[in-house]
Amino acid sequence: MDITKETLDGYVNNLCEDIKRAYTIDPAQYKNHAIKRGLRNEDGTGVMVGVTSIGSVQGYYMQDGERVPIPGKLYYRGINIEDLVTKNARADTFGYEEVAYLLLMGKLPNKEQFQQFDAILSTARILPKYFTEDMIFKSPSRDIMNKLSRSVLALYSYDDNPDDTSIQTMLRQSIELIGRFPVIVANAFAVKRHVFDGKSLFIHIPKEDLSVSENFLRMVRANKSYTTGEAKLLDMMMMLHAEHGGGNNSAFSCRVLSSTGTDTYSAISAAVNSLKGPLHGGANAKVVEMFRDIRKHVKDVRDDDEVAAYLNKIMDKQAGDRSGKIYGLGHAVYTVSDPRAVVLKKFSESVAVEKGFGDEFALMDRIERLGVKIIMERKNFSVPLCANVDMYSGLVYTMLGIPEELFTPLFAISRIAGWCAHRIEEVLTCGKIMRPAYRASFHEQTYVPRVERQ
Repeated sequence: MDITKETLDGYVNNLCEDIKRAYTIDPAQYKNHAIKRGLRNEDGTGVMVGVTSIGSVQGYYMQDGERVPIPGKLYYRGINIEDLVTKNARADTFGYEEVAYLLLMGKLPNKEQFQQFDAILSTARILPKYFTEDMIFKSPSRDIMNKLSRSVLALYSYDDNPDDTSIQTMLRQSIELIGRFPVIVANAFAVKRHVFDGKSLFIHIPKEDLSVSENFLRMVRANKSYTTGEAKLLDMMMMLHAEHGGGNNSAFSCRVLSSTGTDTYSAISAAVNSLKGPLHGGANAKVVEMFRDIRKHVKDVRDDDEVAAYLNKIMDKQAGDRSGKIYGLGHAVYTVSDPRAVVLKKFSESVAVEKGFGDEFALMDRIERLGVKIIMERKNFSVPLCANVDMYSGLVYTMLGIPEELFTPLFAISRIAGWCAHRIEEVLTCGKIMRPAYRASFHEQTYVPRVERQ
C-alpha cells in the first residue's frame, strides 16, 4: 500500500500526545537519585571520567567545595594557547600545522621534523581517486557537516587496513584526515552551491606548498585569491579551535566510540555529528543570526539602553529565536574569561576597523558588556559570566567573506587534530568500554494479548 506524506504526517501528529506521555520522566527523579544530568555535578563542575595529557581547560579552582573563578586558561600539551598564538604572530608564521604536530606527537617539532610533517600533510590532501565524484557530486547535501560526516565514514572503504588500531595505523589515518578535511569541506560546499543555490561550479585542487588556511581560502573562492593577512587570521582561528580538552561533547563522543574498539572513521564521524549541534559547534552561526536580528530591530545600536532593552526581550523569549538565550555568553568551564575570546578580540579589532566592520565589532562588544550584566542579575549568578569564543568567531569569518554554512565545518577542520589525539590516547591508555548507568523509571506491567486490549 502506498502511503502519502500527508497520510504519514497525519498519523504521526495523532500519536504525538501519546509519545509525550510515554517519554515523560518526573524531574524529581534526577534529584532524588543524585543523577548528574549532562554529566555535571550540582555545583556546575564536570563529572570526572578520565585523564588526559592532551589539553586542559581551566576557568576556576575548587576551595572548600566552592568554585573560585579565575581568568581562563587553555593549554595544548602544557603550552598556553595565548603563547602559541602570540609567538607565531610575532614570528609572522602559520601555526596550525605546528599545533597539529604538537597535539598528535606530544611535543613541538624542530625545524627538520616540522618540514617533514608539513610535507607529508600536504600530500595527504589529495583525496582517493573518484572520491569527490562518487561521494560528493552524486549525493550532494544542503548541510556541509552532514556531507563531511558521510565522507569520513566513506573513507573507510578506501583504506586497506581500516580496522587496525595500532599506533602506526591510527597516526597514518590521523594525518590523512587532517589533510583531507579542508578538501572535503571545500568540495562539498562547491557542490552545494551549484545544486541547491544555482551557482556556477568550481573545484580547485589544493597546492602542496601552501598552509591549511591558505589552501582553504584558495579552494572556496572562485578566483582563488586571498591575502596573507586573511590567511594568517584564519590560521589563528584554527589554532584557537584545534583542541579543548577531553570533556567537550565532540571529543568525548570520539572517545566513547573509541572505547568500543571501533575504527577511526566511525569515531571521528561521531565527533563531526556532535559538533554539528547548535549547542556545540553550531553556536557561532547562532551568534551571527542573533546579531542580525538585533541590528534589524534596535533603532540605535549605539544606545546602551535600547540594546539592553532588546536583550531583556530576548531573555523573555519575546525576541530573537525565542529560545531565551543570548548566544555567545557563558561557558561550562570558563568564568572570568574565555582565553580564546580574549585572543580573538585582541587580534581582530584592528582588522574589523580596516575591513569596514568597526560598527559590527562595537556592537559585539556592547552585547558582551550589557549581556553579561543582564544574565547575571536576572539569573542571580554568583560565579562570573564571560563571552565565549563564539561571540567573535562568527564576525571574524564574516570579515573573511566566509559563508555561514562553512562556520561549523571550519570548526571541524580545526578540531580534527584534537579529536585524533584524543582517539589515540583513549585507545592506548584506557582499554575499557565506557558504560554509564541509567536508572529505570517504569512500573512492571502484564502483557495483554492484542485481541483483549481496549
